[in-house]
Amino acid sequence: MNPQPSAERFIGLARLARMAFAGEDLGSLKAGLLDRLSRNENEANAWMDLSIILQLMGQRQVGLSMQTMALDIQQLYRLPCPADSAGIRLLALLGPGDLAQNNALEFLTEESDISLDLLYVAPDLPFPAALPDHDLAMVAVCETDSNRPLLKYLETLVKSWPRPVLCAPDRIARLSRDSACRLLQPVPGVAMPVTMRIDRQTLKSADGFEFPAIVRPVDSQKGQGLMKLDNADAIAGYLQTRPENAFYVAPYVDYSGPDGQFRKYRIVLIDGQPYACHMAISDHWVVHYISAGMRESAAKRAEEQRFFEEFDDGFARRHRDALLSISRRLELEYVGIDCGETPDGELLIFEVDSGMTVHAMDPVDIFPYKQPQMRKVFRAFRQMLIDASVLAPVI
Repeated sequence: MNPQPSAERFIGLARLARMAFAGEDLGSLKAGLLDRLSRNENEANAWMDLSIILQLMGQRQVGLSMQTMALDIQQLYRLPCPADSAGIRLLALLGPGDLAQNNALEFLTEESDISLDLLYVAPDLPFPAALPDHDLAMVAVCETDSNRPLLKYLETLVKSWPRPVLCAPDRIARLSRDSACRLLQPVPGVAMPVTMRIDRQTLKSADGFEFPAIVRPVDSQKGQGLMKLDNADAIAGYLQTRPENAFYVAPYVDYSGPDGQFRKYRIVLIDGQPYACHMAISDHWVVHYISAGMRESAAKRAEEQRFFEEFDDGFARRHRDALLSISRRLELEYVGIDCGETPDGELLIFEVDSGMTVHAMDPVDIFPYKQPQMRKVFRAFRQMLIDASVLAPVI
């Protein structure tokens, strides 16, 4: 029999990540959680919060072991709803794993009237005898190699779900880089270079792809192991630095603008409608917002602000047909797109993912224009939930 759920409230990822993002010391909070666990080792909320803290501090493996301790006690975690009375009741279906394995829905529902329950599911985890009251469920498990068996398991699980389920697992499973390429490459107005999944030996032989080429390990995150290979001679040196056995390879596309800068956009499609989340500008083709110098450059921030302000009549209108076709092909109520624009104006797709991080943690004094934009995204997400919950059967 499982012990009773923890009496202490669950803090959750959004609040803990906000603290870490702001540079706050999580050490004292970690110590407090350890103290609670010394008095009650069955306090699952403390184990799960400790797992998140350790992962945020870069201690992934230890953090995952704490998560296992938490899930051995209970699979359901309830986030406090700051509103006086909850509006939509959302049940998120997550899988065990690190912070990159699931969509961080907490950022989308933070400080709203949406109550969010997190239910961890897996074939080897006990399934609750009774589900918490909810208006709709959403699959938050991301597409990764390690998550594929779980997504298959969820396909069976959600068939008889008593409420509407958003982001069907079989559709999430189509978001791998090679599958997404096959799905989206035929869309007019979209540039998505052919992406191949190959094994180590095939990469070593340089068989079947052109140079310069972009190579990355399968399931790599945040640009880890991502490299441009200018010719076949560069492969041996690359493989000396990588232990993985599976890689994605695609032709390199120069998407720099007339000023030589590279611009990467993060867009989310919510019920088929595009919303801007950020634009990062860099002088290097590998563009990550946190390392692109956005905080340091007032000019870059001013351009991002203009991108937000002009998005509906600019970017979204230019790529309207392409974005609409992408939405129809993906068939997901919520999905993120990392993209750029080619010199001839096509939408260059880097990645599509149902779990791209979307947040409002950037400091208001440096990025005052971001809060209104992110509130727009969060309102659209909330409206999507409301619209979908109308379809809920009467039980």
